[in-house]
Amino acid sequence: MTTPPRRLLPLAASVALLCCLSAPTAAAAPGSPPPAAGCALPGRTGWTDEGHDTDRTRFQPATGVRRVLTLYVDFPDAPATESTEPYAAHLAPAADWTGRASYGRLRLDNTPLHRWIRMPADSTSYGFARGLTFEAHEKYLRDAITAADPYADFSRYDMVYVVPARTATAIPFSPTYLYDPATPGITADGTRLKWAVTFGQDMWRWGHKVAAHETAHTFGLPDLYSFAGATHQYVGGWDVMGDIAGHAPQYLGWHSWKLGWTRDDQVACLAASGRRTVRLTPVERSGGTKIAVLRTGETTAYVAESRRAQGNDAAACSTGVLIYKVDSAALTGEGPVRITNANPTTTPPTGCTALDLSAYAPGQSFTDPATGVRIDVLGGGRTGDTVRLSKE
Repeated sequence: MTTPPRRLLPLAASVALLCCLSAPTAAAAPGSPPPAAGCALPGRTGWTDEGHDTDRTRFQPATGVRRVLTLYVDFPDAPATESTEPYAAHLAPAADWTGRASYGRLRLDNTPLHRWIRMPADSTSYGFARGLTFEAHEKYLRDAITAADPYADFSRYDMVYVVPARTATAIPFSPTYLYDPATPGITADGTRLKWAVTFGQDMWRWGHKVAAHETAHTFGLPDLYSFAGATHQYVGGWDVMGDIAGHAPQYLGWHSWKLGWTRDDQVACLAASGRRTVRLTPVERSGGTKIAVLRTGETTAYVAESRRAQGNDAAACSTGVLIYKVDSAALTGEGPVRITNANPTTTPPTGCTALDLSAYAPGQSFTDPATGVRIDVLGGGRTGDTVRLSKE
């Protein structure tokens, strides 16, 4: 989750993001597939969303090397009782996991500061258990940066992780900090601190992928779990921005495209009426066409992608063609991505949820009469799936 500054939530904040809508796009040559740009959606929330026009003054790039400094903090009322080494080891796999998920286009260069930094106030004073405001979160982070400043040069890093001692039970969850450019904010060593993740005790439950989830907020990705009702009603465990501990928590192909990990020439776009057949390679592997997109409106589209779970995430319930609706006007936590379920009446096997069985198999089809969209799965195999896109 993120803690947005209250003053930045009005939709007027997103006006600057919409300049690209009026910019001309290159026309496709006669008989050639339409360019992917025709299926890119504009953001409409002024915050983290599914739009491709991410505001890079607010969110950091998701490609190249991002330099991370990890601080370990304890408190007068919750002193550390062990070394920092187990904490570093617990989160360390996040860098390799993110590198694989980005097809090598993002590298988190994490430098742990292996010493306990004593915070100036008790852990119970920071407001985490009572509901965290942006101001309270920024104060917590400022205290950590100020206390650590004698031991680190913050000008060398793009973002900061702050990890509390296990004894600090009053810091239960792991919010992401995104700076407010309209305020003085936090400065150290002549550098404005723009992005940070302040971990809580939930890191021990979620594992290292909580770092992948929270860091992705600094790139502009929204939460895909629900802020109201059933927590994982929209995407289940198909994306790490939903159920972090799900069976197939890769990033969705749409997110990979938005972040610059999937290239435009790996996106098959049907922006108007017509039909095309596409061979999809699994998003878990590099190369090939990653997503097929049917645009249905100014801020909406359907996306099809091939999924083949691998390694420790492998499960029979996470293989096939995943089809989902994207709405870049939907707020974080309100279902900006919603999976369509191919098998709503099938009882899931032990360890799987109903949404884990959502993938379509050869011979199955998805239709939306309201938009004239139809997606047929024509074939599948170890190396991917073939789909036919149709739009009236």
